[in-house]
Amino acid sequence: MSAFLVREAVTEEDRRAAFAVRREVFVGEQGVPEEIEYDALDATAVHVVAVGPDGTPLGAGRLLHGADAMDRTGGAEGVGSLGRLAVTKAARGLGLGAALVRAVEEAARARGLTAVDLHAQTHALGFYLRLGYQAYGEEYLEAGIPHQAMRRPL
Repeated sequence: MSAFLVREAVTEEDRRAAFAVRREVFVGEQGVPEEIEYDALDATAVHVVAVGPDGTPLGAGRLLHGADAMDRTGGAEGVGSLGRLAVTKAARGLGLGAALVRAVEEAARARGLTAVDLHAQTHALGFYLRLGYQAYGEEYLEAGIPHQAMRRPL
């Protein structure tokens, strides 16, 4: 499989696909409790989804912006928060993760944001560094998994 399409999840079907990827990766693979994987911010976030040629959900991510992003970005004005980035095991290694990050960044630009923050699982630091993100602050635990805050100006 080498073809995929990444887009903002504007339909209910797209949102269900994004949530299915998150359930598979975070809840199923990583053991994140389902009750903390989904939150009230999902209602106002911009979601992105990656699908295969047959419509199979392959990846997902979300962008928090405005007041919803403030506690994730240290209160920085004009900074969005990229989160819930996930690629199914079957689709890893195809460049989907980078395409999803770029789609979130594009959504942030379209909303007038000047930078994107994220809370990276520490095993993924190299991936985000290659995409232009810089780490800041101390490492911390989120859902029992080590994380590091990162930021990239747009």
